[in-house]
Amino acid sequence: MEFVEIINWLKNFSVILNDFLMGLGIWAPILSSILIVLEGIFAFLPLVVFVTINIITLGAFFGSILSWILTTIGSFLAFYLCRIGLSNFFQRKISKGKISKFMTKIDNLKFKQLVLIIAIPFAPSFFINVGAGLSKISIKKYLYALLIGKVFVILFLGYIGSNVIECLKNPLVLIKVVMLVVIAYIIAQVVNKKFDLDERF
Repeated sequence: MEFVEIINWLKNFSVILNDFLMGLGIWAPILSSILIVLEGIFAFLPLVVFVTINIITLGAFFGSILSWILTTIGSFLAFYLCRIGLSNFFQRKISKGKISKFMTKIDNLKFKQLVLIIAIPFAPSFFINVGAGLSKISIKKYLYALLIGKVFVILFLGYIGSNVIECLKNPLVLIKVVMLVVIAYIIAQVVNKKFDLDERF
């Protein structure tokens, strides 16, 4: 399947899912909230649809806050499940080779770099969660990085709404993505400098 076909499939899936959820009335934000948590574990779920529904049904402030909390929980859950279920086994199997060198780079990511990766709206959060879970990154360090990075993901997805896939072709949107990521990086730098998280964790 070509990239364009995948994009079209995701777009159609998002539209169908959005129409279904919006037809549920009061149950829409409840179901979308559950799906936001599951999105951290199941990569194919369109986070933008659930965030948009929460914002439409609960308002911009409460919808964004709830979405931020839930997506942080979902991502941390995926990370933690990998950490307790697969990390030790995985570490034993990659003692040598290119994968080991790659994982060493992940292990040594600075706090600000971790926030930067998480804050990119189109980054595959599932693979980030799994990669971090299989690494030796501190649990507290990853949680704090999620709390900061996911703020900017939710802000961006809430702004773009259900047109996120179409906006991939819009240079102005990409500029806004870069701006949000830069802001996330600066905040992570300030937080890390104040609390020295890299040394603590």
